[in-house]
Amino acid sequence: MYDKVFLTGCDKNTEWMLNWWIIEYLKHNNIPIVFADFGISKNMLSSVKHAFDHIITLKPHKSKAWFLKPESMLRASKLAKKVCWIDTDCHVLDNISGVFDHTEPNKLAMVEDKPWSERRGSKWHNSGVVAFEGSPPILKHWMDTIRMRPEKGDQEVLHMMMEDDPLRRYTYIKDLPNEYNWLRIQIKDGIDNPKKKIMHWTGYVGKKHIEELIENG
Repeated sequence: MYDKVFLTGCDKNTEWMLNWWIIEYLKHNNIPIVFADFGISKNMLSSVKHAFDHIITLKPHKSKAWFLKPESMLRASKLAKKVCWIDTDCHVLDNISGVFDHTEPNKLAMVEDKPWSERRGSKWHNSGVVAFEGSPPILKHWMDTIRMRPEKGDQEVLHMMMEDDPLRRYTYIKDLPNEYNWLRIQIKDGIDNPKKKIMHWTGYVGKKHIEELIENG
């Protein structure tokens, strides 16, 4: 069993970001990486498999690959004492090993999605970066709820599970420092931090920016 691992995953629709993600991660980090194969192409798997310390293969989701995230986290929890999921549209800018210092038993450590919290009038957490230790029961509950009630995204399902209950949210979610998941909308709103460790290029606009980063090397 590993002590700590980072986990990422994607399918063939977003695999174009994978090489970029790996290169940027390895510039600053050497903690083992687990890859969750949500249905990438054979050519891409052949190209990148050397970069990963372990590969988890999941049956492709019929519509939205991101619904497989909680299942991949649950599977990864059998491989390491501590796990941190990172979306492939997250730009790793620095050493991020410190994220594991923020985990607590039976909780998911996540950054508050401040733009969504402000716009929607209740506290949201962003599921682009999720750190945890052991196998928190909330992970299986999250996975099962997605299967029963698939919503727009995995983040929306988790928020629905909290039912705007601050005590329930406190019980299952630990706030991560914002620098571990700085959101594109925060930049759009004029809020930045030169010490941010992960820049999360969310949405269509964010993916276009990643395309530019890849093209410009």
